[in-house]
Amino acid sequence: MAQRVTLRKRTPYNTTSNRRRVVKTPGGKLVYHHLKKLATAPKCGDCGIALPGVPALRPRQYATISKTKKTVRRAYGGSRCGDCVKSRILRAFLVEEAKIVKKVIKSQEKAGRK
Repeated sequence: MAQRVTLRKRTPYNTTSNRRRVVKTPGGKLVYHHLKKLATAPKCGDCGIALPGVPALRPRQYATISKTKKTVRRAYGGSRCGDCVKSRILRAFLVEEAKIVKKVIKSQEKAGRK
């Protein structure tokens, strides 16, 4: 017959914060080891993929690591992925170009009327 294992925490319910694993100690006894919640990587705000270069930690653990580990040295470093930043820059450039073209066409029409 298997040895009985008693809970070490107060909560008896099978919740995500009360995950446990049965471990055999060096003394041959079976005990519960309570497992921590799995960490998820921070996601890109535009496309939703996990940000490369930023570790997947629980929220409180980000307070203990340095800023260089939380971000990437780029515009929108720890917030957007490289592809999204690239598309944002390209979009901004094209919008500015369209404004300039519009201005040039308007000035040519004015000159044509005279």
